Amino acid sequence: MGWSPPAPPSWALLLRLLVLLQPWGLGEACSCAPAHPQLHVCRSALVIRAKISSEKVVPASEDPADTQKMIRYEIKQIKMFKGFEKVKDVQYIYTPLDSSLCGVKLEANSQRQYLLTGQVHSDGKVFIHLCNYIKPWEDLTLVQRESLNHHYHLNCGCHVRRCLFLRLSREEWGL
Repeated sequence: MGWSPPAPPSWALLLRLLVLLQPWGLGEACSCAPAHPQLHVCRSALVIRAKISSEKVVPASEDPADTQKMIRYEIKQIKMFKGFEKVKDVQYIYTPLDSSLCGVKLEANSQRQYLLTGQVHSDGKVFIHLCNYIKPWEDLTLVQRESLNHHYHLNCGCHVRRCLFLRLSREEWGL
């Protein structure tokens, strides 16, 4: 019998090799599409101004088999802009420990105040992540601060979009 060429490697084998050769850590990331603050306010169940009193790493669930960890931030709520019907006073907020899971690192035990948007789970716990609108209060413009009280929540039917193109006048568009 004559010699025959070896069979080409299967796609499954090539895929396994690529996974094994991938440098660890390159595939782990959290990314969020940019959005206007009004859209964040409208999509969030809760919007508050708060100071972070302390932080503690806690299990993500009661299940002993679950190895995921969360950061539980103890907060001092200064003002609630949205979420009155979900919770009365927020004492703790939770976020994943790992930034690859969109966890948020906040400065505890300082005078820094934050604007925090997040979600309220059915058990009443408040969760935040990197895709929420989380800003130090002093970084907000006066217009943004005023809009939290008077405009953002009233205009949720209007979706503000960022324009990635150059702004053209009506004449340049031929209108």
